Amino acid sequence: MSTVDATSLTREQLTATVHRIEVAALLDRYLITLDTGQLDDAWAESLFTADAVVEFPVGRHEGIDRLAAFHRTALAKFDRTQHLNSPAVVDLDGDRAVLRANLTSTQVLPSQALFVTGTLAHGEAALTMRGWRLRALSFRLIWKTGEPPRTGGAPRTDQATR
Repeated sequence: MSTVDATSLTREQLTATVHRIEVAALLDRYLITLDTGQLDDAWAESLFTADAVVEFPVGRHEGIDRLAAFHRTALAKFDRTQHLNSPAVVDLDGDRAVLRANLTSTQVLPSQALFVTGTLAHGEAALTMRGWRLRALSFRLIWKTGEPPRTGGAPRTDQATR
């Protein structure tokens, strides 16, 4: 049972709730599609702004151009992956939002060994003409178990993916 009477919410409160849900869903869709989806330009455009920055402990990419290819290159090092996140905490400020969530990522190497990480995800989103989109998404490593892939790393900048 909820402690909130939905009939007493103002239009602004309802709108803010919907916006929080939409922003949190960006992270959910991003992580699920890393494991199951087609990572193409349409995928990137459905999640990110044109000037988006994505940063991992092993790589960084700026801009939407070649963002899908950057992700495909990073994921190609693994046989399979599974990304599980906590519910995102979303703070709104007009047409901007900040989100935070915890993430456990399990990567199966070609040898079938596991590389598992716990990270803190941090993102910034903007309300665009096409809805909410991520402007920045970063992951800070908290812990890891197993050995990461030995062959190269994800490209350090967008220049390496061109």
